Amino acid sequence: MSPQVDTVENATATPEVDQPWKELGLKEDEYVRIREILGRRPTDAELAMYSVMWSEHCSYKSSKVHLRYFGETTTDEMRSNMLAGIGENAGVVDIGDGWAVTFKVESHNHPSYVEPYQGAATGVGGIVRDIMAMGARPIAVMDQLRFGRADAPDTRRVVDGVVRGVGGYGNSLGLPNVGGETVFDESYNGNPLVNALCAGAMRVEDLHLAFASGTGNKIVLFGARTGLDGIGGVSVLASETFDGDEERGDDEVGGAHPSNKGRKKLPSVQVGDPFTEKVLIECCLDLYREKLVVGIQDLGGAGLSCATSELAAAGDGGMHIRLDEAPTRAANMTPAEVLSSESQERMCAVVTPENVDEFMAVCKKWDVLATVIGEVTDGEHLTISWHGETVVDVPPRTVAHEGPVYERPVARPATQDALVANTTAQLARPETAEELRATLLKMIASPALCSRKWITEQYDRYVRGNTVLAEHADSGVVRIDEETGRGIALATDASGRYTQLDPYRGAQLALAEAYRNVAVTGSTPKAVSNCLNFGSPEDPGVMWQFQQAVRGLADGCAQLGIPVTGGNVSFYNQTGATAIHPTPVVAVLGVIDDVHRRIPTGLGLEPGETLILLGDTHDEFDGSIWSQVEHGHLGGVPPQVDLERERLLADILLAASRDGLVSAAHDLSEGGLAQAVVEASLAGETGCRILLPEGADPFVTLFSESAGRVLVAVPRTEETRFTGMCSARGLPWVRIGVVDEGSDSIEVQGHFAVTLADLREAHEGTLPALFG
Repeated sequence: MSPQVDTVENATATPEVDQPWKELGLKEDEYVRIREILGRRPTDAELAMYSVMWSEHCSYKSSKVHLRYFGETTTDEMRSNMLAGIGENAGVVDIGDGWAVTFKVESHNHPSYVEPYQGAATGVGGIVRDIMAMGARPIAVMDQLRFGRADAPDTRRVVDGVVRGVGGYGNSLGLPNVGGETVFDESYNGNPLVNALCAGAMRVEDLHLAFASGTGNKIVLFGARTGLDGIGGVSVLASETFDGDEERGDDEVGGAHPSNKGRKKLPSVQVGDPFTEKVLIECCLDLYREKLVVGIQDLGGAGLSCATSELAAAGDGGMHIRLDEAPTRAANMTPAEVLSSESQERMCAVVTPENVDEFMAVCKKWDVLATVIGEVTDGEHLTISWHGETVVDVPPRTVAHEGPVYERPVARPATQDALVANTTAQLARPETAEELRATLLKMIASPALCSRKWITEQYDRYVRGNTVLAEHADSGVVRIDEETGRGIALATDASGRYTQLDPYRGAQLALAEAYRNVAVTGSTPKAVSNCLNFGSPEDPGVMWQFQQAVRGLADGCAQLGIPVTGGNVSFYNQTGATAIHPTPVVAVLGVIDDVHRRIPTGLGLEPGETLILLGDTHDEFDGSIWSQVEHGHLGGVPPQVDLERERLLADILLAASRDGLVSAAHDLSEGGLAQAVVEASLAGETGCRILLPEGADPFVTLFSESAGRVLVAVPRTEETRFTGMCSARGLPWVRIGVVDEGSDSIEVQGHFAVTLADLREAHEGTLPALFG
């Protein structure tokens, strides 16, 4: 064995040896605590494990005190359909007929700025493995993307790489990308957000969890070999801010920020291989089918450090790992490097001795490399040896679950009052018919509201043949069971602008929109996952935003009666002192008992449909897209949110779907009624006539972003039944127009008309001109 390898014996004998704990992202008091836990100086390998597992990304040390509020507000009734929740690799929900669905959304933000293609690709790969680890077949992916100003100098590089990475990995896996959101805003200059969602389906009895139990059971590492890529990803790259002087494309590894003439060199980003992951998926499903797995954990952030410590901590004994038996693809790797590597496409399973041969046979069938690297022991420690000498001897819970918990200072920013007072009331508004028409065309062509077709066409939306809604849809709908037609709907939403103005309400508006987007397809919202993207937790103002957003989301879920099943926190999303807009991404899972009755977005399925606007419209423009596009303004108070109204809307849309009362539906959000009408008309390739309510302000009616509203197209034969149901249930409604079959334009009667050709050119030409 090389004399440079630090062993537990040496650590006990030479406590005075200095170690680079600061470079690994640890604080002095954290290092002192590690020494107290072990009663000695940690070895290099132990220090590597604690540094990655106690990082912000893995330990949630700044967010735990606030995330507990989700548990406090979740009732037993809300948990009744949950099979797995917060703390597992992904949440799992029983959707009926013996089926369960697992879904989760996670961030890969900083890697996607350093190396956009691989950062985004491995973000997709990582979330897919989380779903695999629950025992499910991945069935769909989505993405939430935030980029800097569309014409900013570096945005093209990031957009090009991220979009190719998301599409390249997901398409190669054969997973349909059924929706998401792309936002351009200068607050994300230098710090894009790449949040990836995956959903998987399984029979209820096939649920698997991550734990290592049963003395003598074997620990099997299978999948790709371990390399030098990704070292330091969670402890340094994902748990620190960018200073604005980093070098991209660094090939160095080691998990620290070595000095380079005063500039930081970033840790290397993981390198993904979707074809390896594809066979790994099929291999895992075969292993589950043959019941060869006791417990399983994917290897993502923190690599083997995470997999071994979390499996051992969740089990009923100890674990011993022979680290030198892990297959590597780089020469002369140290134990610390093997433990910290975030090489992709790897899984760790617990297997009974009598099943090892059959486990290996299944892996061989799929040409998946598999190696027994250890076993469950009857002790209480996780021990790891390197060529026969012990390099790690730790209580696993102290690594995986008992890291530091910080109660960071929380303070409402001193600038918040001025921000809220700076409303849109004094901004000039369009008044004439010509100005209204020009405003519509400018808004639909803006990077904020233009078509994302240039992006989505790079993704395969219909592979596997179970996608029911994706293009032109408020949420993606995927068939789960061909025999019954049972399916799920998925929607993700966020508004950094609203959350900047009011974090509590902004989070609830994101929840309300995702909930509504699921409901407009005729699905019943059932559960929530989230990805909470914020600036530095060391800033009291950021922690106030985070606290308020968590409380807003938790209170909103409690009111709607749907649980948060899990999620992700991403801090340090800022460059220097400039943080991103606080961006809590909310994903809602819905269930539809028969996908054949899903409600599409496009108009014109029925001749002469009546257009009806559900909900109340108010003069609410603070934080709106109009204020951004027309005036470059952000200030005031976001729209009101009424979650009881959202529940009522969902109930009525579900009933209308089941009774065939609605032929199309589209929620109103950014851009208001005008945007919804344009998108629904272009989706259906048919024109319409809009008649504004008598006495209403045309600008407010067309562009307000009031929440709790949906545009529906109702067959003429069902109008009386539908409006009668709305009136009986107390839901405000107004006839807003009629689908003009065969028309090639949208006419706002008494004001202006625009041809569909002109609308399509304005709507679809922007992104190709910027990035094509």
